[in-house]
Amino acid sequence: MSEGKVMNRWLVVVGGILIQLCLGAIYAWSAFTKKLTMEPYNFTKPQTQLVFSIGLVTFAVIMALIAGKWQKKAGPRIVALTGGLVLGAGYLLAGFSGTNFLGMLIGVGVLGGAGIGLAYVCPIAALAKWFPDKKGLIMGLAVAGFGFGALIWVKLTQGFQFGPIDLTPGWTGLYGAGYTVSGVFKLYGILFAVLVGIGSIVMINPPEGWLPVGWTPPETGAGSEGRANFTPIEMAKTYQFWLLFFNFTVGAMAGLMVIGIIKLFGMEALAKNGIDSTKASIITGTAMGLFYALFNGLGRIIWGTASDKLGRKNSIILMNLLQGVMMIVFFFLGGNEWGLYIGATIIGFNFGGNFALFPAATADLFGNKNVGLNYPWVFMAYGVGGLVGPMLGGFMGSRQMWIGAFIPAGIACIIAGVLATTLKPVVKTAEPAAA
Repeated sequence: MSEGKVMNRWLVVVGGILIQLCLGAIYAWSAFTKKLTMEPYNFTKPQTQLVFSIGLVTFAVIMALIAGKWQKKAGPRIVALTGGLVLGAGYLLAGFSGTNFLGMLIGVGVLGGAGIGLAYVCPIAALAKWFPDKKGLIMGLAVAGFGFGALIWVKLTQGFQFGPIDLTPGWTGLYGAGYTVSGVFKLYGILFAVLVGIGSIVMINPPEGWLPVGWTPPETGAGSEGRANFTPIEMAKTYQFWLLFFNFTVGAMAGLMVIGIIKLFGMEALAKNGIDSTKASIITGTAMGLFYALFNGLGRIIWGTASDKLGRKNSIILMNLLQGVMMIVFFFLGGNEWGLYIGATIIGFNFGGNFALFPAATADLFGNKNVGLNYPWVFMAYGVGGLVGPMLGGFMGSRQMWIGAFIPAGIACIIAGVLATTLKPVVKTAEPAAA
């Protein structure tokens, strides 16, 4: 293959990042939760988390049941484009629904989650084929935009102020410009549809049998390095699948819980230490919009790259153990400005690592060729974690028992890290399954 065609694979990376920047809007939910509990919306804390949870669950279910098979048959371009249109339509519906909770639940939760679920797997499936030589790094890059997207969409609502540093002096974001939550949803809906559509243009698969110039697949065993291709049913019969599923579930539960409640928890914890609501709002917005979002994106790249050297198993162990300790500690740090920043940084960094490590581990264990079919089923763990984590946080927060959310999540991550020490390669004795 010529050098020009080799360079095309990096265009797929660029398109994938653009798509993921828009899909990451779901992680900007903290920018809306506080306002949704106030006039004229008056949603309860559990209601704000229900919208978030339904979005996460729909994301995972649609990805598993529809997107994986559809992109395998029709190619990633049309599926990604459809996802962008559905995502945009969902936010527009939520915007035009005003203060109606059901309209917002269907718009952001159901349609928004479905749009993300359709588009999300497309860059991952395509890039696993374009970059079999750099799976960890490329999976990290492919989904980094999802984490960085939260930074953009959160700070657009509030202005790009990061603690004492104000990058947009005199401009306090869309809210400051007079936009309501509904107005922001309408604007975002249009942007998401357009930008995902642009990114989908380069979502194509390489020619059948294509390999990077100068790269030879390692001959290290039937079940390693993506050499043996399992079907989803074959994969589900293995211990390794369920071990990955459990680890991903608790990792998602912890990270998504913090995304959903960081504004609510942080403002209450800071208020107890005498910090006024205006300053507390800026601090919590910075904790999520800068530290969590930025390191969520960086974590995807850094953990993915590190796993190419350390191995996927060791990386998953380290990531979950560190996350478990930090979730427990974070409860005690939340009332301090820099404690909130440090906690958000480490939790966001580790949470981001899930989205590089688990697709790469799925490709390693169950085959590069079928990763677009198999990973959506591993990703269902994200839906489970997305339902349990935010709802646990909302439930405990409404009862002023935040410790009952953070401690169990931390313990679960530590248990997952210990169990991950038993992860072994899958040996497939039969002939590789047809794609």
